[in-house]
Amino acid sequence: MFGIPGKQAVTMTPAAARQISKLMTKDDRKGLRIGVKKGGCAGMEYTMDYVSEVDPMDEVVEQDGARVMIAPMAQMFLFGTEIDYEVSLLEAGFKFKNPNVTEACGCGESIKFDDTLSA
Repeated sequence: MFGIPGKQAVTMTPAAARQISKLMTKDDRKGLRIGVKKGGCAGMEYTMDYVSEVDPMDEVVEQDGARVMIAPMAQMFLFGTEIDYEVSLLEAGFKFKNPNVTEACGCGESIKFDDTLSA
């Protein structure tokens, strides 16, 4: 596993933990798996998928009844990230406050990381 012993890879705001817990109650979901993939105008995008079983290679973060699994290839990119859930007049969704991001596009869904992370 990647990171600092005793420190969670990601944290969740109370709003994010409530939303993830609510989503977990449907269809025997075990939580949300978070990852990154190539794409978007800045080079990378976050991914989120419902999971029905935990992969033993995932980093598992549990907080206030919510469970997030971090895909192995994403662990170094997401370490230190805070996941929030925001609701506005026009949209609602998860927001990532990631200290590893060096650039983001205008929509905020496409990101770029320091080149040393992917080397």
